Parts: sequence; C-alpha cells; structure tokens
Amino acid sequence: MTTSNYSLVGDIGGTNARFALVRSGEVTPEAVEVLACSDYDNLDSAIVDYLNRSGVEEVQDVCLAVASPVHGTQVRMTNNHWRFDSEEVRRRFGWGAFKVINDFTAMALGVPHVSADKLIHVCGGPGDARRPRLVIGPGTGLGVSGLVPLQHGWVPLMTEGGHVDFAPTDDTEMAVLRILKARFGRVSVERILCGQGLLNLYQAHAEIQGVAAPLDAPEKITAAALDHSDPLARQTLRHFCEILGRVAGNGVLTLGGTGGVYLCGGILPRFIDFFLESPFQKGFEDKGRMRPLLESTPVYVVMEGYTGLLGAAEALANPEV
Repeated sequence: MTTSNYSLVGDIGGTNARFALVRSGEVTPEAVEVLACSDYDNLDSAIVDYLNRSGVEEVQDVCLAVASPVHGTQVRMTNNHWRFDSEEVRRRFGWGAFKVINDFTAMALGVPHVSADKLIHVCGGPGDARRPRLVIGPGTGLGVSGLVPLQHGWVPLMTEGGHVDFAPTDDTEMAVLRILKARFGRVSVERILCGQGLLNLYQAHAEIQGVAAPLDAPEKITAAALDHSDPLARQTLRHFCEILGRVAGNGVLTLGGTGGVYLCGGILPRFIDFFLESPFQKGFEDKGRMRPLLESTPVYVVMEGYTGLLGAAEALANPEV
C-alpha cells in the first residue's frame, strides 16, 4: 500500500481495539484488524503493531473513537489500562491531525454510512429524512446520541441520555424501582438497559416473585431465554426489550427524532429474532396522544459490526466534530 493517501481510524473499547485504514475522502474501512488491548502496554505500541501488520509506514491523519469521556488532550480509558495524551502521540508519529472522539459519537456518525442490507427494520415508518435521528444502544452501558441534519452532513449530539431517570409505568416496574433504589440509590435507565442491567432486572423480578435467581451473568440469562430453559429469564428479556422501547420512544419525543431510530451495540444482534417478536414496539408506541408520531417513525437494528470505524472516518473531515 502507498502511504500518502491513507488515514488511520480506530474504535477503542475496554477489551478490543479495532483499527483500519481509509483512503482520502472516503469512509470505507480497509485492512481492518481487531487487537486485544491487554496485549499492549499503551496506545502507541498497538498503533505501531497495526501499521506494521498493514504494511503502511505512515498515515496522513488519525481519528480514534474511545470508550471514555473526552476532555482536552488527556485520555484515560474507562475499562482498560491505556492512558495517553493525544497531542504527545500526534507529535511522536508526525501526524497532521489527531482527533479523539467518544465511541458513541462515532457510532452516531457512522449510522448514515451503514448499508441498507445491514439495517433490520423493526417497526414504524416512513419517517422524515429532514428531521433528527436518534441513535441508542445497550452495551457495557447505554449509549444515547442524535444526528441533526445540515445541508451537507450531520451534527452528532454528545449526550448522557443513558443516565436519565428510570420511569416506571405499572405496579411491577414500581416494584423494580423500589428494589433497585434500595441497591443503588438513584436508578437511571442504564441500571436496566445494559449488560449488567439485564442481570439487575432478572434479580429484581426474582425478588418480586419470591423465586430463586440462579443465573449470574447477562449472557446466561439471554441463553436461557432463547432456549426456553428458564421462564424467569425469558420474562426478564422481554421486559428489557419493552423498557428499551419506552426509553427510545421518549428519546424521539425529546429530540424530535422522527428521522428514525437506530439501535446500535453488540447486545441486540445476539438475539435479533427474539427482539423482533418482543414487546419493544408496544413500549415504543405507547405514548398516548403522541402514538401516531411514534408509529410514523422507523426503527432499525444496526447489524454493521464496524459502525464505529465508519463514524471515525466520517469525523476526519466533519468540521462539527
């Protein structure tokens, strides 16, 4: 590969670092590699190894999406040991520019570049392409972002929407709130709508029903729900989907996001058939007088595994980021 026409993009999580090259003016990732963060002492050594693997000695500029807050040049990864100063790294490698953005901002920026065959329609439509889009996804936490259209592009909204209050809608959810409030004090929707949150919800349902909660990990709950081996797990996962629908519907009303809802992250694709038959749509559309607005808003599950890389590539040339 020649060196003059490539930029480096990355999507750095707590466990893995995804790197790719993109040609100037494009967003399609090439030479994608997934490296384990634990194999490297810091970002620098991972980049050196990636560039060696790809056969590229240098790149023009760089954009990395990171699973941590981004303030100034100092970056401390939330769930791994990497720490770096972006300006020091830029100078060391001689890059013209080095952008560091939040991983869910990158996820949002990547959504418009996801091909139609990687979007699964859940409900609603046709939507209004002139209106904002809501991007939301349960994973390690609950990421929430939005895209506001400009004449020639998008402005991503950097939000902490996963930390809004959990708002119960019936007696069972009031009991869930009471149980989780005793454990955590304040109960945000992220206490339910993430991997650990699924376990929290499962344990709360067990307490409400006065039964044992033998499963101790979210992946076990999902597996037991899918193979019908644990009725409580199945009930919990259905409730998880319904609450996600309610929160996504609230996000549409708050943002005016009738351009569409894009459900991202690694959790939902693992049980997509279950999700499509779940009460998600019921929760999403149950907004009283606003029901017609939600019914006209399309909802998609994003199945593209490299959405964050697409977004990092978009951010390279996006002056709003």
